[in-house]
Amino acid sequence: MSSSFPPDEVREIVQEVAALLKERKETISVAETAAGGLISAALLSYPGASGYYKGGLTLYTLDSRIAFAGWTPENLKTYTGPTPEIVAGLAEHTRKTLGSTYTVSESGTAGPTGGTTKNRTPGYVALAVASEKGTVTREVETGLGGDREANMVRFAVEGLTLVRDVIKGEEKL
Repeated sequence: MSSSFPPDEVREIVQEVAALLKERKETISVAETAAGGLISAALLSYPGASGYYKGGLTLYTLDSRIAFAGWTPENLKTYTGPTPEIVAGLAEHTRKTLGSTYTVSESGTAGPTGGTTKNRTPGYVALAVASEKGTVTREVETGLGGDREANMVRFAVEGLTLVRDVIKGEEKL
């Protein structure tokens, strides 16, 4: 009997990322919000994770970002939802704190409800991967509407895809 975890949509990309990290003897950490820990859990589902996984944070609330991600009350005054700049900051802080080769970060709107601005529309996610060479960001709109679970899975896939693209040099830092 095969497990249904990680979700089929995540399995292929996480196996590719994990294999690349192991082969290159590199490490990863995670700072995720709307994916709710799926990226970390998927990375940990691959055998040998202790060799490449440095740790992860699920920074779902603004309070958790103050407690664990270097945010101050000042950050809250200008907060307008997920942006590439915010996830870049989360990724950079987490990478420096944990000393990993890469950190992937995401923040988005999983739904079913949201707001009227682009970054508050269900299915929007901002992604970042930080490394010693710099940070790259990407924005994705899943087109899945307010399907919360499907958006969470897609956010994890998109985050891991960006990691793979950075590792393979297909995304310039």
